[in-house]
Amino acid sequence: MTIKHLLTPLQLGALSLPNRLVMAPLTRQRSLPGNVPGELNASYYAQRANAGLIISEASQVCPEGQGYAWSPGIHSDAQVAGWQQVTQAVHQAGGRIFLQLWHVGRISHPLLQPHGADPVAPSAIQAKAECYVVEADGSHHKAATAMPRALELNELPDVVAAYAHGSANAIKAGFDGVEVHAANGYLLDQFLCSDSNQRSDTYGGSAENRARMVLQVVDATVATVGDSRKVGIRISPMGTFGDVNDANPLETFSYLVAQLNSRNLAYLHVNRPDWLGGTFEGFDELLRALRDIYTGTLIIAGGQTAESGEQAISEGLADLVAYGRPYIANPDLLARFQAGAELNPLDGNTLYGGGAEGYTDYPSMG
Repeated sequence: MTIKHLLTPLQLGALSLPNRLVMAPLTRQRSLPGNVPGELNASYYAQRANAGLIISEASQVCPEGQGYAWSPGIHSDAQVAGWQQVTQAVHQAGGRIFLQLWHVGRISHPLLQPHGADPVAPSAIQAKAECYVVEADGSHHKAATAMPRALELNELPDVVAAYAHGSANAIKAGFDGVEVHAANGYLLDQFLCSDSNQRSDTYGGSAENRARMVLQVVDATVATVGDSRKVGIRISPMGTFGDVNDANPLETFSYLVAQLNSRNLAYLHVNRPDWLGGTFEGFDELLRALRDIYTGTLIIAGGQTAESGEQAISEGLADLVAYGRPYIANPDLLARFQAGAELNPLDGNTLYGGGAEGYTDYPSMG
């Protein structure tokens, strides 16, 4: 198939994107001690600077926001310095990069929390999910997520402030913008979804109340960055990753997306719920409904191919298309799409943790 629409440029705020390919945010667990990015991370991202836009792997905005060993943060000076290596390498390679702001909420364990504390969440409901921990003896393994404690009402402003601080640090580190991670069963998605949010205050109950935390984080991030066109947001309607579920995703996400219109953000990034396989009846209809509501730039992600991305843009369903695993295995993904070339197979054994193998050693054509 000849691709055309994926290769057209797009203006995203002050950024001129040369094509419509986005490198999706991808947790790879290859940070240095202190959750600091290093030279290996800089090489990895620079290899993929052919994307119209790179969205970095999720980066915790505070120590309490961590749910996986060796995932990077954006709350310390050392982390800012580490990310500066990455942004400089990407920019020198001609790329553009946003940082994804992350708080895992209940998808964590005391071994990952400051002073061995319990994870926090909208409500004290344990997720049937896993995180990745390091024991005191240095051994590491998957572990069931722990029972969280519900955040007190007077703690919520501090959580919002952590996102604002992370966004300030991201800009200081040289990122072109930030993406608020409100997807995939993590903290903000836990507030959004009715089964994980059983609060009886102004942050629980109605769709309006459950979206309140997300919108406050978006507003604080925009105020900190100083330009709404440098802020995007990712959502995952109908997603069940992280053991979340919403009783009425059309109502919940239609309300949220309508509210986002007035924020004039860089983009709305929608992740398909079937990115790990399986089917979700009704998602395509929901996506079209959200496309009809949202007046700004829309990115779709999850199981996309060159053909599906080309079709989505040509039909007006999306403006940009994000690729995750294809970009892991194919640093030259754009060139392969242009040439109609075969893609490298993905090594599933090297996705998380480790070094260069399965990270920076995937071959480019020629």
